[in-house]
Amino acid sequence: MGVFNFEEETTSIVAPARLYKALVKDADILTPKVIDVIKSIEIVEGNGGPGTIKKLTFVEGGETKYNIHKVDLVDDANWAYNYSIVGGVGLPDTVEKISFETKLIAGPNGGSIAKLGVKYYTKGDATPSEEELKRGKARGDGLFKAIEGYVLANPDYN
Repeated sequence: MGVFNFEEETTSIVAPARLYKALVKDADILTPKVIDVIKSIEIVEGNGGPGTIKKLTFVEGGETKYNIHKVDLVDDANWAYNYSIVGGVGLPDTVEKISFETKLIAGPNGGSIAKLGVKYYTKGDATPSEEELKRGKARGDGLFKAIEGYVLANPDYN
């Protein structure tokens, strides 16, 4: 098994506590509202904390597909949330799981700095393709911007 690490950082004008609430606490409800291809996020097992299993249902190429997510960490005090995609139709055949480690910190002018670490755990000696990496990054960026846009468009959202 190979492990491939990638790190990214982005900024937002939204305060970290507010952005964390939208990206983590309310994500199961907000994400299907702001991203058309995502139809639902449901808890299959657990209470939302570490060990919780979620099913994310989406439409791709006219077909309904799903990913299975496992929550690894929920740290409300430090605005950190980690999860792994551990199964489902959207996981490439060469990948055992993809883990995401996210943390928000206070940024300039009351905004946020979002730090993201991504680890691809591949099967055998497989390596993630450039296409897989670009597609994954585009999806992550799109989700972040969509949730951020929702918060900015709804000033009463707390």
